[in-house]
Amino acid sequence: MSGTDHAKAAEWGGPQPAVILVEPQMGENIGAAARAMWNFGLERMRIVNPRDGWPNQKAVTMSSGAARVIDAVQVTQTTEEAVQDLNYVFATTARGRDLTKPVVTPERAMEQARAMVAEGQNVGILFGPERSGLENPDIARANAIISVPVNPAFASLNLAQCVLLLAYEWRRQQGDAAPEVLELAGTKHAEAIEIQKLSETLEARLESVGFFWPDHKAESMVTNLRNMISRMPLTQADVRMFHGVIKSLADKHPKSR
Repeated sequence: MSGTDHAKAAEWGGPQPAVILVEPQMGENIGAAARAMWNFGLERMRIVNPRDGWPNQKAVTMSSGAARVIDAVQVTQTTEEAVQDLNYVFATTARGRDLTKPVVTPERAMEQARAMVAEGQNVGILFGPERSGLENPDIARANAIISVPVNPAFASLNLAQCVLLLAYEWRRQQGDAAPEVLELAGTKHAEAIEIQKLSETLEARLESVGFFWPDHKAESMVTNLRNMISRMPLTQADVRMFHGVIKSLADKHPKSR
């Protein structure tokens, strides 16, 4: 990793929740979960009693670039040990509805997690084994349940998917990503005068071929045309292209093919 990459990675660190995998069964799933975490800046993974032991080469291979997460993994034999230093624990499960606990969406959970972490509290998120999910004794150790609004006819998420979803919500709560960005590909938005000149050129050409007819509708047709053009997020390159199209269509002697 270059110095620049290290600097960028450091920006994604800081206080954050611990991701706790309870009795994961496959190293590949641990690695995929680690990769999902690091995609969104989470790096604190704890593993409870992994079936195939630890360290696990398959997890390392599958993590593909998320060595920062894998190298710092903490392993415990019980969930009790994994959560003993935490102030608040979320359990990701479709079960546990017979236990009286708050049930929150991933979005709300990570909103709460950010607030608690900002106050200096230690927060953890429990994820159950791939086949069975969390059992009630583990869920009972949690303060709240995270319920993902999935298709009830096919509610199963694999481990990495579930981790990715929560990691994404954690990152999204940081609020530094614009909801929409227009990549201008080396050009700029057209200035108002450029849009005006384009409209005038187009109107003149359409007028010359009798487009604005009948006469009593011509004014409203021109207004609608100008309104349509103004709604377009035209760039300077777009305007030049349109001028070229209009000129080409007006050419009385088109080139033969």
